[in-house]
Amino acid sequence: MKKATARTTIIIVLLVVAVVGYYAYLANKSKESKAEASMTVVETTLSRDLTRDYPPTPKEVIKYYNEILRCLYNEDSSEEEIGALTVKMRELYDDDLLAINELGTHQMMLMAEIADWKTNSRRYISFSPASSTDVDTYEYNGRSCAKIACAYGITQEGRNFQITQIYVLRKDENKHWKILGWMDESLIEPQEE
Repeated sequence: MKKATARTTIIIVLLVVAVVGYYAYLANKSKESKAEASMTVVETTLSRDLTRDYPPTPKEVIKYYNEILRCLYNEDSSEEEIGALTVKMRELYDDDLLAINELGTHQMMLMAEIADWKTNSRRYISFSPASSTDVDTYEYNGRSCAKIACAYGITQEGRNFQITQIYVLRKDENKHWKILGWMDESLIEPQEE
């Protein structure tokens, strides 16, 4: 009889420990998901570690770049957040673009442009990078390059309009696609045939 009572007691203790452990696990998981849910759009964008999670394709690079743009121009970011977003943006840039675009000057120009957008009640309302099949890849000077278009919907004082940017990316020595430059599609002159 004592063996049965001891066995029953051990089983009950194990069940209680299992239930308490499971409850603690769920409570901790709930706290983690609440912490993730309470992150702002800017914090979420900045939390991406590009050394371990670099976008694998030109389209994904432009999508992440657009997330940064949305944070810069649409969110009420602090000066510190704008600085961090600028640094994150520059991680997507090709070395040749970085060489002609000094960090301090880049940040000052961004701050002025962001202030102008806010003064003119301008906001990005949509980003639409071309589909992956519309990415034009080619070789130039022995390096892999890609061109991709991205349409931007913008609103200003109740009026909506659209612009299209053409981005040029180049693979670096780590096989990462980096932004080499861009231009407004309306500035591209048609070529004669």
